[in-house]
Amino acid sequence: MATATSDTPVLDLLAGMTADSIEASNLDGQSLLLVRIAALVAVDAPTASYFLNLEAADRVGLDVEAVRGVLTAIAPIVGTARIVSATARIVDALDIALEIAEEEAEIEAEELESQQDDRA
Repeated sequence: MATATSDTPVLDLLAGMTADSIEASNLDGQSLLLVRIAALVAVDAPTASYFLNLEAADRVGLDVEAVRGVLTAIAPIVGTARIVSATARIVDALDIALEIAEEEAEIEAEELESQQDDRA
């Protein structure tokens, strides 16, 4: 049995699996993330999974219209219940992202204020 070499072996495994799948895919970044979002809906993924993938989707330039397009395209296949569940979890993931951004902005403002106080 292999021994853990990190404090986060499960996260490391998932990161490695993700990197391997990206490398093995011939899809461009946007297409890859649209497919991943569709798969998240199909398996009724938790909010955290949407958060991570929507963050990556933002980095490759996907917007809300693209995500809405995926939900619309797969709705006849996965059904209303999965679309409603996914939409709620996407909203929750976006709320988390906004909270994190607000906290980061507050920390940054406090650091700037502290630097200004040190100069005075």
